[in-house]
Amino acid sequence: MLTAGSTTRTAAATNAAGALPRKATASGTAYHEAGSGEPLVLIHGVGMRLEAWAPQIAFLSAGHRVIAVDMPGHGESAKLPAGSRLEEFVAWFGRFLDEMAIDTANVAGHSMGALVSGGAAATFGKRITRVAYLNGVYRRDPEAKAAVLSRAAAIPLAGVDKEGPLARWFGDDTDSVVARELTRKWLNLVDLQGYAVAYAAFAGGDETYADGWKDVSGPALFLTGSDDPNSTPLMATQMAGLAPRGYARIVEGHRHMVNLTAPDIVNSLLAEWLSFGEDER
Repeated sequence: MLTAGSTTRTAAATNAAGALPRKATASGTAYHEAGSGEPLVLIHGVGMRLEAWAPQIAFLSAGHRVIAVDMPGHGESAKLPAGSRLEEFVAWFGRFLDEMAIDTANVAGHSMGALVSGGAAATFGKRITRVAYLNGVYRRDPEAKAAVLSRAAAIPLAGVDKEGPLARWFGDDTDSVVARELTRKWLNLVDLQGYAVAYAAFAGGDETYADGWKDVSGPALFLTGSDDPNSTPLMATQMAGLAPRGYARIVEGHRHMVNLTAPDIVNSLLAEWLSFGEDER
């Protein structure tokens, strides 16, 4: 287990998540780019936008070409068609790499972005050098599966539930105050159709690439918070045991948005992951 650093540093890093300038690919995927060097692509989760990676962009762009992307139907990115499954989101990511002329990349995903990054690692071969799977799910139990499918089915009728995710994703600790309000703001900005398509793919995607970890040859980091009720430490350790060079890191006392509530620790762990060579991990 890893314990978070000072609240002051955490709040300062998270509070830097103002609007970031974007460019767009020919097909309409919006992204923000900073730094130079080996590419690192960051994919956020459902209801979020690329600013959710602000602490990681600021830290990791000192040594890498960091590209944070708005997922389809989020931020300023074009939507995917209704009914798109996780496979279509992975295909979208492959097209994005093509449009950016990126032959090989490191990819880190959070939540739904983790599912996309895992699918890419499982199917793109050597094109994905390393994968970091932050707060990602793996083979939900029947109760959790039923709950997430029910939430997905309710979105077209009831709209975007903001309070439910905030209650699941954050505790009442002081580290979470700034991150919770930023997350609330991003959920208020989300496009309903884009959110519904992505959430349905997220709800049904926990087993899509679950058998693929054995084929992921690069360093694979599985990171979550000790108190994340849905992307659990058990899931992280199970996946780490399947990937040839997989390993799990659990941040004590944090939940789902650990990259915002414990950015110092997450930044350090991502820097460690990025430092591993071909014969390590």
